[in-house]
Amino acid sequence: MKKLALSLLLLLLTLAAYSLWNTLEHLNGQITERFEGRRWELPARIYGRPLELYIGKELEQAQLLRELELLQYTETTRLEKAGEYRIDGNRITIHSRGFHLPDGKQNTTLVELGLTDNHIASLNIEDDNQQLTLFRLEPLHIASIYPGDNEDRLLIRIEDTPDLLIKTLLLTEDKKFYQHIGVRPLAIFRALLANIKAGKTVQGGSTLTQQLVKNFFLSSEQSLRRKFNEALMALLLEYHYTKDEILAAYLNEIYLGQDGKRAIHGFALASRFYFQRNIDELAPEQIALLVGLAKGASFYHPRKQPLRAKERRDLILTNMGHAGLLASEDVDHLQKKPLGVSKRIPSGITRYPAFLQLVRNQLRRDYRPEDLQSEGLSIFTTFDPIIQRQAEESLQKILNDLERERKMTKESLQGAFIVASVDQGEVLAVVGDRFPAQAGFNRALSMRRPVGSVIKPAVYLSALGLPEKYNLLTLLDDSPLVIPTGKEDWQPQNFDKTFHGPVPLRQALVESLNVATVQLGLDIGLDSVIQTLHRLGIQEDIQPFPSLLLGAVELPPVDVLQMYQTIAAGGYKTPLRSILAVTDQQDQLLQRYPLTVEQAADPAAVFCLNTALQEVTVSGTGHSLQRLLPAGQAVAGKTGTTDDLRDSWFAGFNNSHVAVAWVGRDDNGSTGLTGSTGALRVWAATMGAITTTPLDLQPPPDIDLYFSDIQTGRLFSDQCRQGELVPFIRGGLLPPVIPCNGPMKGQNENNIEQTIQQGIQQLLRIFQ
Repeated sequence: MKKLALSLLLLLLTLAAYSLWNTLEHLNGQITERFEGRRWELPARIYGRPLELYIGKELEQAQLLRELELLQYTETTRLEKAGEYRIDGNRITIHSRGFHLPDGKQNTTLVELGLTDNHIASLNIEDDNQQLTLFRLEPLHIASIYPGDNEDRLLIRIEDTPDLLIKTLLLTEDKKFYQHIGVRPLAIFRALLANIKAGKTVQGGSTLTQQLVKNFFLSSEQSLRRKFNEALMALLLEYHYTKDEILAAYLNEIYLGQDGKRAIHGFALASRFYFQRNIDELAPEQIALLVGLAKGASFYHPRKQPLRAKERRDLILTNMGHAGLLASEDVDHLQKKPLGVSKRIPSGITRYPAFLQLVRNQLRRDYRPEDLQSEGLSIFTTFDPIIQRQAEESLQKILNDLERERKMTKESLQGAFIVASVDQGEVLAVVGDRFPAQAGFNRALSMRRPVGSVIKPAVYLSALGLPEKYNLLTLLDDSPLVIPTGKEDWQPQNFDKTFHGPVPLRQALVESLNVATVQLGLDIGLDSVIQTLHRLGIQEDIQPFPSLLLGAVELPPVDVLQMYQTIAAGGYKTPLRSILAVTDQQDQLLQRYPLTVEQAADPAAVFCLNTALQEVTVSGTGHSLQRLLPAGQAVAGKTGTTDDLRDSWFAGFNNSHVAVAWVGRDDNGSTGLTGSTGALRVWAATMGAITTTPLDLQPPPDIDLYFSDIQTGRLFSDQCRQGELVPFIRGGLLPPVIPCNGPMKGQNENNIEQTIQQGIQQLLRIFQ
């Protein structure tokens, strides 16, 4: 009997040892696989452009302060840490934050700049005679693309974590962290006795390593089996990895708050979430508050439970004083301070959903959704927060004004605005809704509406590209026109319901005459116009119906922007882009999105077109820009209005920016607005308020300039020196010449040409 009992005992011990071995092997595999692989799914973070500062840059002090405000810099009289700035008259000193840009790390710097007449007059490192040629503020974080579990964290290395935070954390959570082997049996036993005595859980015996195991590997289930596995895994973790590796993982894993569906993990992100500051900018009392949250982020939530959170913070400050981490006289002072959490909760939902959609559309070409949600990529974009803010405010204000002035139903109008740089094709701001922060239908990218007369420059460019047949003074026929369509004849009408007879080509565009435009388009051919549209950047399939000549083509504003970018750049198309570069978790460059340029149209023909588009804003349908824009702010552009005044468009540009505005109603009802009374006002309000460069058209080498009589479409003889200088493509068709005081007698084609050629050089010198 004794032998049987002994055998059974040995069998049980063997089975127990075998089960324990299998458990250890299984748990060990879990630990090494997870800890040595990709530990976390990290969201992609999307940044705007860094603000570049250099001597001579046009910059208003208010614009710089707005940028610093967006970046959560704090004004102070004494600069002590990164993220602060000081104003002394027209001099501003910035203690910048360090940041990894695609071309390398920019270290924290004390930079001082002086402003004179809204320009940077000096740029130096403070207390140093070293002048800076270029300095960049860190870019604004504008959005993130989150993992499926909605966990958000900013990874931080232990060497980049403030020493005071680490010492306070260990003091509070695990004083013997660097001495124990992962578990503390005596602490567990003491906690067990205390909990039995109290009849509830009042004390924990977990080490920091056990807390990491619980959060990183196990569920929140309360059972002996889970506690047993927790202890085993803590031992295994300590066996495989160093204390610093375990501590670094804890710093990044710990749950410290909730923002809607987004879970805030790690001290680095919690610092941003509660204080909108980097972790190395925290004050001692802020560190104490964050460490206190480790015990229970929901229970001690500083925004929802401020009294409870302050009590916990003050207790930790007291302990810091007793441990010598703080001077005893400082503890009382710090305990009297408020919690200091930011009033505005930095939501994980972007304030710029329209621009984010453009970025995501372009990212899909190169990255899988799972990569964007898990690899911790940093995406650097062209986004300009100052221009974005101005565009949002302008759209909201003008729509409100229009509704009030015209006694419309409140919030019945909608709008869109999108702006890019002329030379680079960089999209700087996108507004897809009059309430731009709310995610929803993005009118700037997704809306397809008839574009009206903003399409006309493509018609006229098609003609000017045939210099042997057309020039700016070619007479077009603006007379009644009937076009059979197979069903009901189409009879295009001008906006004023009148006809103007023979009209110079330039004036037909300046005054946006529909009938003359249709006559021209039919003469050069619909296929030619469609080809021009495609070369300018419109990728849509366009049917060759005569109505396309007046904008019966449905396009989103972003496509119109691409067309006008090519025109503004002198016929050189740069595909619109919103992304500059992408880096990985280690800040290594993965990909650049370089500038690509291709010639899409003859620069000479585009120059002639652009002089007419500039005249549109001086004496044509866009002449109200002369009073809406600052003096000297020369621009070019085109209004657009669709049938029954449903859509109001304006597309225009100067030397540095090209932009498109649309105003309409989502129900496609009439707004009663033309392009000039609606969208043009939004465009002007934005472009007139940003830092930009007036239009300054420079003629290509093959352009000759002649004094001309715009009304009759003829040239003046060179002796007159009157009228207006008009560009013509060299070698192309020239209009007839008239004398200063009426037709010249005996003038024929040969001596007209000779007279003109003799005056070319003189006229060019006058123009220059």
